[in-house]
Amino acid sequence: MPVDQLTILIVEDQADIADLLSLHLKDLGAHVITARDGHQGMQAIESQAFDIAILDIQIPGPCGLTLCRTLRKQQAKTWIMMLTARSTELDSVLGLEQGADDYISKPFSVMELIARVKACSRRQDLERQVHEQSPESSASLTDQTAQPSEQIHCGPLTIDLAARSVQQNKTEIELTGREFDLLVHFAKQPNRVFNRSQLLDQVWGYGHDGYEHTVNSHINRLRAKIEPDPTQPSLIVTIWGVGYKLISGQDYLAT
Repeated sequence: MPVDQLTILIVEDQADIADLLSLHLKDLGAHVITARDGHQGMQAIESQAFDIAILDIQIPGPCGLTLCRTLRKQQAKTWIMMLTARSTELDSVLGLEQGADDYISKPFSVMELIARVKACSRRQDLERQVHEQSPESSASLTDQTAQPSEQIHCGPLTIDLAARSVQQNKTEIELTGREFDLLVHFAKQPNRVFNRSQLLDQVWGYGHDGYEHTVNSHINRLRAKIEPDPTQPSLIVTIWGVGYKLISGQDYLAT
């Protein structure tokens, strides 16, 4: 949806950073709620829904990782951005493993973070249009020519583009918005190898060196949900030194 229709939560104990982010997002028309510690952040999460949450990891009270985990359980569709210390790579990985969609390391460019919020806003707007359009005119998020009834079959998976749902052997699999987009991107081009930079650009909507952990963690989370044995993936496979690809249905059944 447009930025001026977004409700955004910022949990950041450094007042200058929180106020600067809030100012820029409010200038774009967003409704912004600011919390200065984990307790305020938890209260905000319990009291209302958010389209986007920007969470600092190192805050007083419940840490950003705890907030991320709670938010992901209660508000599965919220887009979560973690703010991490540049020297603490582990924090970035842990945030993504807890369900964050993205992270940015301090010190960071406010304009870069705002650009990511805008990219998220554009994708949410496309999702909304898909659900609002009539069956004759609607198009999927990842393929503007696809009809709502279109389904993609990948081995045991059935992906419904209009409903943004995935079933494995007729059992519903709960994916986050970003996990769904990533799976559809692979499924639309089976057997094609994508490197991490391409996936950042084409699925997240931007490319940035040093943020490969975002891709790695999402693929690991996706594998944990769709692979019979995530330690030996047979659907989304790694092409060592290059990237990842999704095995087509026919090839998958033959493995």
